[in-house]
Amino acid sequence: MRAYLLRRLLQAVPLLFGISVLLFVALQMTPGGPLAVAEDVQGRVTAEDLQRLRNRYGLDDPMYVQYLRWAGDLLRGDWGTSFDTGRPVLVTIAERVPTTLLLTGTAFLVTLILSIPIGLLAAVRQYSGFDYASTSVAFLGVSIPSFWFGLMLLYVFTFLLGWLPSVGLSDPRHDYTGWAAAGDLARHLVMPVAVLALVSTATNTRYVRAAMLDVIGHDYVRTARAKGLTEMAVVGKHAVKNGAIPVVTILALEIPDLFIGAVITESIFAIPGMGRLFVQSASLRDYPVLMGILMTASVLVIVSNLVADALYALLDPRIRYR
Repeated sequence: MRAYLLRRLLQAVPLLFGISVLLFVALQMTPGGPLAVAEDVQGRVTAEDLQRLRNRYGLDDPMYVQYLRWAGDLLRGDWGTSFDTGRPVLVTIAERVPTTLLLTGTAFLVTLILSIPIGLLAAVRQYSGFDYASTSVAFLGVSIPSFWFGLMLLYVFTFLLGWLPSVGLSDPRHDYTGWAAAGDLARHLVMPVAVLALVSTATNTRYVRAAMLDVIGHDYVRTARAKGLTEMAVVGKHAVKNGAIPVVTILALEIPDLFIGAVITESIFAIPGMGRLFVQSASLRDYPVLMGILMTASVLVIVSNLVADALYALLDPRIRYR
């Protein structure tokens, strides 16, 4: 197992190299550039100022020279400098990561708490009223656009009812401490977490139901029932562990999906996380920050797949990696 994980980590190196090349080329080929905003300001920025900035950031160098310079700095632990703020990219991203981890981690926990028991119960009570209701709600959740759902939550719970705050993660009008600060944070997280967890819960509920229905029909489950075991024992000891294997893949891939979904959610609710930073950097063509965020997301996808492979072997002793 250790040898397999080490081999997968080594294989990730050329994969990340190829991803970085494609991302760098794609960003360089987008219309405009980091100085597009400055070029539109007439009378304030001279041609000499623009040329000085191009020389400073090496924007006139060939694309391969710019990539090699960026990759060399990255290997030394230097993620570059933001064109917009002049601050190190690593520091800028590190400041936003805790907020996004809090938001996406809470949404992921809510997804687990809701989707697994609902999917299990829907499979055990197939064709019951609960099964039809949960399946209908799941299809509805998958169909609703997250940005529309977020705007509707804002309209109802903030503007109509006034129950929940609309933006940010804290109320700047009050200096809460202790439990009061935790309560204020929880109130600010309700709607963003609901938006992120909506599609994830709906999707995972369908996968858990399908996986459990496939397992429940196997011979060893029918044998367990024939021995006189209770339904809870049959499902809990025999069905859940085997049915969890395909679900692990979906749950592992939910982590980067939640990270991507945070782009929309953080923009709607003005949450200062990675998603909002990505939108701001994209509008300003801040290439170093964009590359840092996209490479972080790429690493997250690779690590998530690696974690899923490791969990396979823990859930099913028949799986062995050599």
